Amino acid sequence: MSFVGSSVPRLEDPRLLRGAGRFVDDVDLPGQLWMRVVRSTYAHGQLAGIDTAAAEAMAGVRLVLTGADVAHIEPIPLRLPFDGLGLETALQPVLAQERVRYVGEPIALVLADDPYLAEDAAEAVVVDIEPLDAVVDMLRAPGQQSLWSDSSNELCVLQKGYGDIAAAFELAERVVVTEVAIGRHSGVPLETRGLVCDFDTGRDELTVWGATLVTHYHRQVLARLLGRSPATIHMRSTDAGGSFGVRGDFFPEDFLVAHGAVLTGRPVKWIEDRAENLTTTNHAREQTHRLRGAFDPEGRLLGLEAEVWHNKGAYIRPTGVIVSELTLGMIPGPYRLPAYAAKIHVITTNKTPVGPYRAPGRYELTVAREQLLDLAAAEFDLDPVEIRRRNLLTAAELPYEPGFELAGESFLLDSGDFIGLIEQTGAKYAEWCDHIKDMNDHRRGIGLSIFMDKSGLGFYETGAVDIDTTGTVRVFIGGASSGQGIETVMAQIAADELGVDPSVIHVIYGDSDLVPDGVGSWSSRSTVIGGMAVQTAARHTADKAKRIAADLLEAAADDLILADGGVHVAGAPAKSVTLGQVAEACGTLEAAERGEEPGLGAREVHFDERMNYPYGAVVVDASLDPESGQVRLHRVWLGCEVGKAVNPKLVEGQVLGGFAQGLGGALLEEFTFDENGQPQAANFMDYLMPTAADLPPIETAILENAPTPTNPLGAKGAGEAGIAGAGGAIAAAVGHALGDPGVVRALPITPDWVLTQLSAQQEG
Repeated sequence: MSFVGSSVPRLEDPRLLRGAGRFVDDVDLPGQLWMRVVRSTYAHGQLAGIDTAAAEAMAGVRLVLTGADVAHIEPIPLRLPFDGLGLETALQPVLAQERVRYVGEPIALVLADDPYLAEDAAEAVVVDIEPLDAVVDMLRAPGQQSLWSDSSNELCVLQKGYGDIAAAFELAERVVVTEVAIGRHSGVPLETRGLVCDFDTGRDELTVWGATLVTHYHRQVLARLLGRSPATIHMRSTDAGGSFGVRGDFFPEDFLVAHGAVLTGRPVKWIEDRAENLTTTNHAREQTHRLRGAFDPEGRLLGLEAEVWHNKGAYIRPTGVIVSELTLGMIPGPYRLPAYAAKIHVITTNKTPVGPYRAPGRYELTVAREQLLDLAAAEFDLDPVEIRRRNLLTAAELPYEPGFELAGESFLLDSGDFIGLIEQTGAKYAEWCDHIKDMNDHRRGIGLSIFMDKSGLGFYETGAVDIDTTGTVRVFIGGASSGQGIETVMAQIAADELGVDPSVIHVIYGDSDLVPDGVGSWSSRSTVIGGMAVQTAARHTADKAKRIAADLLEAAADDLILADGGVHVAGAPAKSVTLGQVAEACGTLEAAERGEEPGLGAREVHFDERMNYPYGAVVVDASLDPESGQVRLHRVWLGCEVGKAVNPKLVEGQVLGGFAQGLGGALLEEFTFDENGQPQAANFMDYLMPTAADLPPIETAILENAPTPTNPLGAKGAGEAGIAGAGGAIAAAVGHALGDPGVVRALPITPDWVLTQLSAQQEG
């Protein structure tokens, strides 16, 4: 039986459904202290003074630190080099130095014997801030008072392009223009951030629980800032209640908890509350796109110009400008585009810093590009499906390499069946359009969006397999769990190679002692890179098992089969040995006699040849309520090409969850600020999230028609595909319902805006 490709039940679920999971807040150590952070209540201002005397005098308060105590610590470094862009100017200190730049910025920390005392002590710290004018609007920010002494608020401008863009517009039959603003929102995981750090003064070693997604990166940065060897820092795994990218950066608190443990010699625990989560954990999105498309007489694109503004907030977090770069590089998508010219303005403002959030940049650009195509369809009197069909790349044009770099490699679209996708999508679109015509509902519309994502970034991943003398199989992976089912998928991949059931495989991640190196789980890379490392390690383990078993069974290795936890001779199942017996024969002395390395297992590193590009389409059926202005979704079709689905049910879950988040960004979620930079959405009364009541029936089509040649399975990442096209399809459906394609110029689409549009139609 092949487990890859089957919907094996999640191995994680038995413990999680029984409440037996272990999250960071479940970690409690004897004698631990609790950390509370004193945060700025101003968006912009000079730090005139900090009085900690009252807090330090409170019984049970063990440590109070301010920026002066950590002034020797370098700012949190960039994860990747971005030479020559001037980003170093805007890196974040672990505690504010001289100036605060956003509401919620850490100013001081308090360690106390219990969390309530820590909070009381933090409130007793008196901070004197001389307010400065807040910079909020990113379009005006370059001309306003700078957040920096040696740079303007526009840190840099990135550019990409190819072809003769001037000639394209000279030859154009028509030029179509649009501007779309995507509001600031982000992932809001069920579990907030948290850390527990324990410092062993005798051994001079630090143990950390709670780092998600990027365990080894977290250790490297922590070692650098603490001035310690990474070998003295031990990362321990916990379950995680979601991330979606927003928890993957290194934050000031990640240093402060560890630093406090080292200074006091006692364990320190910090759990973020929801208000902190909504104001200080990475925000995302907030881009404005201005697009100009040059079209020939048949509605085919000759060239595309894009100018984008990206509000990065108050500091450049460790991921730097990778989201900005991916935005520019992915705007063309799966479309034939002879000429392209784009630039993005990287802007700092007095808002919470931003970072990656599920389909970073792709969600935003897809809304803008698909709105442009809907406008063009109306200009040329074409069906929205037809204009896309005319512009999508055909199989004969692949591989497609237009001539620009993306994330350090040449953009190469090496596989796809885009015409097959548009045919399938077009049939659904036509069916639903016919249905609403029959209903004669003038406030109902069908929207279509084509999207393309990318997966597999980060160069390499490690994987290992070990089988002990009881036959127990352990798989080690450099990735991490954020609830996405990594244990199940890795077990499925290894199970096919080893001839065992996935349920008997133990998958280990996030432990730096057991997995000494790894890149982490982000950018939909766990399966396409980490899975390949596990597959290779399992395959080499199986080869060794056959070699050893051939000696034990006095048979040829080529005649042996791994199945049911053992090795047997083909055609003679009774002539067999268990994997445990094979492992016994791999003991140190026995292995030496055979000229083999001790142990039954292998450790491998899989290097990422290049990124691959999942893609798909979304069709949305929506209506507008004339009384409330609410946009109601009635049904959704979402097709996603993943090359190969290791576990189709898990892929479907990823797609459904992603669409729910995309719906939130399109209709409900937005982090707003007033003119003074004060957050206006710091709780769930003001930051609106979709519930089950907001989700319509969603029909998914998990497609496996275009495997990628970049890995042996042909798998493309699926973690972000469900969200990438959601906003574009919802915007298109609203435009169709209003009878004005491309009319949506901003997300989220608010009830007030809908009512204004309906009122204008009535008056007209």
